[in-house]
Amino acid sequence: MNLLLIRLIIFAVLFFAGLKLYRMYREWKLDREGPQQAGDSQGNRMVRCSWCQVHLPEEDALRERGNWFCSGDHRDKYLAEQKEEQKEEKRQEKNEE
Repeated sequence: MNLLLIRLIIFAVLFFAGLKLYRMYREWKLDREGPQQAGDSQGNRMVRCSWCQVHLPEEDALRERGNWFCSGDHRDKYLAEQKEEQKEEKRQEKNEE
């Protein structure tokens, strides 16, 4: 009886170790393939519009200065808002001096 229990425990440990090794191999393989190939197998990559926070496929989105946008209008609004914030920061810096 004790021998059977020991064999069962050894089998369970080997099974979980093998499962862990398989998962590590699969993760290593995905990292090695790179994001482009991994993204193709999973479908389209989704990105978020910086203005309205809506998610859309990367191929349909516009990219400007490292930000994603769902339309040209939202891009223009976001960039105009960023310019205003920069101007305001410069004004505050000048007032502090």
